[in-house]
Amino acid sequence: MTDLTLCKIVDFPKITDPRGNLTFVEEIKSIPFQIKRVYWTYDVPGGESRGGHAHKALYEMLVAVSGSFHVVLDNGKEKKTVLLNHPWQGLIIVPGVWRVLEDFSSGAVCMVLASDFYNEDDYIYEYDEFLEYANE
Repeated sequence: MTDLTLCKIVDFPKITDPRGNLTFVEEIKSIPFQIKRVYWTYDVPGGESRGGHAHKALYEMLVAVSGSFHVVLDNGKEKKTVLLNHPWQGLIIVPGVWRVLEDFSSGAVCMVLASDFYNEDDYIYEYDEFLEYANE
């Protein structure tokens, strides 16, 4: 079972300027892994959720670059809900954690920085299968 305290909010540098703010992320310095893939979700219809899976080996950093959403983290024994609503913060999700993204605000954009390239074999899509995996 994965310890949910390993999934935590990280503050990125925030440079405030009257012309607009700037935030940046540097692999290894800002996040504890090398970035091999970046993707984002957007235009999520009201009432819909994203995620609904776990990874066996992949680390991810989720960032609400616009708007807000909740991330429900589940290790098979306990759940924790995190609100992402600041573009200068990211949520690290470690392997072995089921995640569901929900309650997207209008115009919300979730950017994900991933530690590896897409690999279908790394995903666990069925919750019952995840519970077996989490309790091995």
